[in-house]
Amino acid sequence: MSNKPNATHTTNTMNERDEKDPGDTRDATNPHSSAACRAPEARLALEDGTIFRGRGFGDCRSERVTSGEVVFNTAMAGYQEALTDPSYTGQILTMTASQIGNYGIAAHDGESPAPAVRGFVIRELSRRVSNYRAVNDLSSWLREAEVPGIEGIDTRALVRRLRIGGAMRGVIAFGSARSDASLVDEARGSPCMAGQNLAGEVSPKETSKWDATLGEWRPRGVRSADGAARRYRVVAIDCGAKHNILRHLAERGCEVVVLPHDATAKQILESKPDGLFVSNGPGDPAAVAATIATLREVAGRVPTFGICLGHQLLALALGAKTWKLKFGHRGANQPVRNLLTGRVEITSQNHGFCVDEASLREAGGEPTHMHLNDDTVAGFRHLEKPIFSVQYHPEASPGPHDSSYLFDCFVKIMETKRPLTADDLEVAQREAAGSAV
Repeated sequence: MSNKPNATHTTNTMNERDEKDPGDTRDATNPHSSAACRAPEARLALEDGTIFRGRGFGDCRSERVTSGEVVFNTAMAGYQEALTDPSYTGQILTMTASQIGNYGIAAHDGESPAPAVRGFVIRELSRRVSNYRAVNDLSSWLREAEVPGIEGIDTRALVRRLRIGGAMRGVIAFGSARSDASLVDEARGSPCMAGQNLAGEVSPKETSKWDATLGEWRPRGVRSADGAARRYRVVAIDCGAKHNILRHLAERGCEVVVLPHDATAKQILESKPDGLFVSNGPGDPAAVAATIATLREVAGRVPTFGICLGHQLLALALGAKTWKLKFGHRGANQPVRNLLTGRVEITSQNHGFCVDEASLREAGGEPTHMHLNDDTVAGFRHLEKPIFSVQYHPEASPGPHDSSYLFDCFVKIMETKRPLTADDLEVAQREAAGSAV
C-alpha cells in the first residue's frame, strides 16, 4: 500500500437506476420523508487510498468533512439501536443490509439519547417509512443530530476491503471542493482508535438512578421480578452503557445506581452495593486507566459482572492483556459456545478489542465462552472471586435473546457471594430456554 497522497483509486457504485433517480424525488408531503433538495455528491475516502462515491443524506453541508474509524455491522435490522450505541463513538458505521431506513425512527428505540456514530454509510436509503411507531425518518433524524451519511455505494466492496485490510480510518466529504488526494491525507492524519480513551466522552458526569424496566418489550425467557421489592443494589459503572442493559438489571428487581466511569473505589463502596456492574463503551480499553485502577481495588469485593468494554476492563484490572482485532465483531448473528454447558448462543456483538487468553489464565481467569468464528475469548470467570464477564451483549437490542440468562447469573452470585459455577450457568441457561418455549 502506497503512502503517497495521490495513491488513490476510485470505486463508483452508482448504477443506472441511481443516475436516473438521484434521491430528490421523495415525497416532501410525507411527515417521515427526508426530501428537501437534490442530494449532494458525497465521497468516502479510506486511508488505503480508496474513494467511494455516492450521495449525501443526514447532515450533508457542503463544507462538512468528518473522520473516524470505518467499521461494519452485519445485522439485518436495528439500525437505530446501532446508531445510538455509545460504543460506536469515534467511528463511521456501515451496515451490510442492502436497504436502511424503511421503518424510520421510533421514539423509544434508542440505546442512548442521540446518535453516537461519527458518520453512517449505506447502500440504499429507503424512500418511504412504513412503521406506525415512527416519529421521524432516518435522514432527518441524522440531520438534526448533525451526523453525516452517504448512500449509493457498494457496501459489499467496502466490507470486503475492511475484512482484507482491517478497520481503517476514513472521511466523509460532500461536494467537489476537496481533491481525492487531500481527503485520503486527512483520513491518514486522523486519530487511530488504539490508545484513545473515549469512555470519558460518553460517560455521565453525575450519579443517577435507573428505574425503567423492559416493560411490554420483555421477551420470552427473561424472568421478571414482577414488581417485587428491590432485592439487590447494583452500582453500574457507566462507560457508555446501552439503556437495555440497565433495563435488564431493573427487570430483575435490582436497584440500579449509575456512577461515572471515573468513580473512585470509595464512592462505589459508600453506595453499599450488593453487586458491581461494568458497562460497554467505546475506545481502547487499555487507555481507560482510572476505571482499571478502581476495579483493581473493588472488583470481587462485591460480586461483579462486566459486558463488552467492561469485560476488557475487568481482565486488565486482574492483570491480563487486550489486543485489537483486525476488523472486530459487530452484528446480531455472532456464534458463541458456552464452554461450561456446551450450548451455542447466537449473540449480538460490537467490539474491536479482545482479551488475550494466555494472560487471562495467568491472572486467575478461566474462559467461559468462545467466539466460534475465530476462537477468541468471549467470556470469562475468576476461579476464586465472584467476577465474571462477557465480550458480547446479552441484552441484545437488537439481536437474539439467547444470552439474557447471564443477568440471572449475576443475580445468583449476588445471592451466594461466591464465584460463578458451571451449575449456575447450566441452571440459568436451561430455565431461560424452557420459559422461552
